[in-house]
Amino acid sequence: MKFLVDKILGGDSKAVVELYNLYSPKVSKYLNKKLPQQDAQEILNDVFFDVIDSLEELKNRDNLLPWLYKIAHNKTVDFYRKKKIKDILFSQIPFLKIVESEINTPEFQYEKNKTRDRIESAFLSLSTKYQKILRLYYEKNLSIREIAVRTNLSFKATESLFFRARQSFKIAYERA
Repeated sequence: MKFLVDKILGGDSKAVVELYNLYSPKVSKYLNKKLPQQDAQEILNDVFFDVIDSLEELKNRDNLLPWLYKIAHNKTVDFYRKKKIKDILFSQIPFLKIVESEINTPEFQYEKNKTRDRIESAFLSLSTKYQKILRLYYEKNLSIREIAVRTNLSFKATESLFFRARQSFKIAYERA
């Protein structure tokens, strides 16, 4: 096996085909026991792509087959993990349809507009320095450190200013 691995690492494409022909039946048999046939074939290909990509990392080249099985096992686990997530998401579709119908009601639109106006009113009542730091953080997605550099303030001073701006906004929003 060391010889085959060395040939692959040397760029021999025939050695890749030889590796696939030698080990794919064994790995395929393993995957077919764990997965539906169509998925097993797709994952088999993924296993061999991963093997080729990470062959340099194989420390003991005599352990090639166990390593292939380990990669196949990990791919199988990933398959079922993704399947579970998809199942959960698709099970929520009826709930999402209800939410969608609620969002399109005039009452919801009225409440949304009322909340937006309240936020805007609270924001405009703040001082310009508070408005600026909140805009940089929430609209421009800058970190406190990046804001400090932009405003020529120390990190601690910027952090303190941001805290006070948020507190002022909270008070202004509750009053609005």
